[in-house]
Amino acid sequence: MGLKRLFFGSIIIVLFILCGCSNLGETNEVTIDSIDAEEVLTLDPDADIFQYDGVIYETNIEWVEDLSLTKDVQIGEIKTKNDISTDFVDEMSNKLPVGAKIFSTKERGDILIVESDGKILKYLAIDEG
Repeated sequence: MGLKRLFFGSIIIVLFILCGCSNLGETNEVTIDSIDAEEVLTLDPDADIFQYDGVIYETNIEWVEDLSLTKDVQIGEIKTKNDISTDFVDEMSNKLPVGAKIFSTKERGDILIVESDGKILKYLAIDEG
């Protein structure tokens, strides 16, 4: 009986080791969380930002301004303005007026174009990369 227990005990230990070392078909993903309004405004209190789809977008970034981008479809508009707190929700800005239209761009997924008061502004998605 002792040899049988030792054999089955060994098999169970080997199975635990194999299962522990395997990810059982799962993939490991690295995700980069988006930075929030508080973090951006702490670094630059004068930043011109808005939030869309959980992501903070910022304008007046030199290399983004130099890009030639084509406005695509309208995906939203600024619904609220918040220039007193860093608690942001989607379609909220700190400087853009309510009603400013948000467009995707044909060339890049991380840059949005905003049309406001006859001006075209380019906003880059800000992440903690």
